[in-house]
Amino acid sequence: MQANANTEATGAAAGGRPGKGRYHHGDLRNALIRAAIELAAEGGPDAVVLRAAACKVGVSATAAYRHFDSHSDLLGAVKDHGQQRLVECMEAGGREVRGSGPEATRQRMLGLGRGYIGFARQEPGLYRTAFCRKALGGFGVTEEGAVTEAGHQPGWEARSFEMLTETLDEAVTVGLIPPERRPGAELSAWAM
Repeated sequence: MQANANTEATGAAAGGRPGKGRYHHGDLRNALIRAAIELAAEGGPDAVVLRAAACKVGVSATAAYRHFDSHSDLLGAVKDHGQQRLVECMEAGGREVRGSGPEATRQRMLGLGRGYIGFARQEPGLYRTAFCRKALGGFGVTEEGAVTEAGHQPGWEARSFEMLTETLDEAVTVGLIPPERRPGAELSAWAM
């Protein structure tokens, strides 16, 4: 047991010499996520493969599976990162607009849209991964009405959608959208 602990911690083989190809990583989970993000950026969700991420980091697939139970777990982490980047881009697009009233709300809506489209154009592979449904199972709805994927907690994806709904609600408040046209408007806008 002691030799295994030493091997794990130092990469040394049982004889005390470093094992060929052995590699010890202090934060393997995050390194695998970063590698998978790079894979997604290069090739979209189909490129996010646990073995490829492990190879990119320089560890065995077995070591990678100690941190991710399945491909879906790794893909979910990359999706979360992609959604976080989307939220950041949308926030940046709307952040510059100050004030209230119809024109400020219109500009905020345009800024959110520019941020959304900018992210999709600048990082198409990560964008496709952020919205992929591959290997994640079915859908559900939380008590608050947020759409969720089986095995995937609402978070960044819910936030990007909430930003849209909040801005549409604001558009009703300032008179840009008639109240009777508001129900479901976020679904139409999100689908574009």
